[in-house]
Amino acid sequence: MDAVYQLLQDKPAGHLTMEAVSKRAGVGKPTLYKWWPNKAALIMAMFQERLVGKFENLEASSIEALIRLKMKNMVREFNGLFGKVMADLIAEGQSDPFVLKELYEKHIAVRRAATVSDIEKGKLTGEFASDTDAELLVDAIFGPVYYRMLLKLEPLTEEYGERLVDQVLRGVRPTA
Repeated sequence: MDAVYQLLQDKPAGHLTMEAVSKRAGVGKPTLYKWWPNKAALIMAMFQERLVGKFENLEASSIEALIRLKMKNMVREFNGLFGKVMADLIAEGQSDPFVLKELYEKHIAVRRAATVSDIEKGKLTGEFASDTDAELLVDAIFGPVYYRMLLKLEPLTEEYGERLVDQVLRGVRPTA
């Protein structure tokens, strides 16, 4: 995992090789293939072990505050190695559907379901309108962050994240 982590800081996932990992780790390629069937599986294992834990167990005073905290963390992480590896995995996934499937099932779907659940709680407490579609709300809030991270047409900043949450949540606040 150390070798993959270090190598990905210098090069994109597409340029990483099992040979480079085995050399950096001081193990033979057969050892790597014993545990991981391919480079994508190895990168995903490192991603899960080293980079993903930063999004776990967040607490806040309200669902909106929790969403804002998730946004702040996401923006910060997408601007570092986590974002680079995420973009690399998405790019790899364009030619290897296994990568996208693993990325979605092991990372994105879990966090998405948790946020959908949070929004459903917010509907029950009156924080959001009762007819709010939680899945669409998650897409509306977090989808643009992936867009900016991947295309790099505009900077991905905390201010952008705050403005995005402000704009999107305006449409789901309960009416008096």
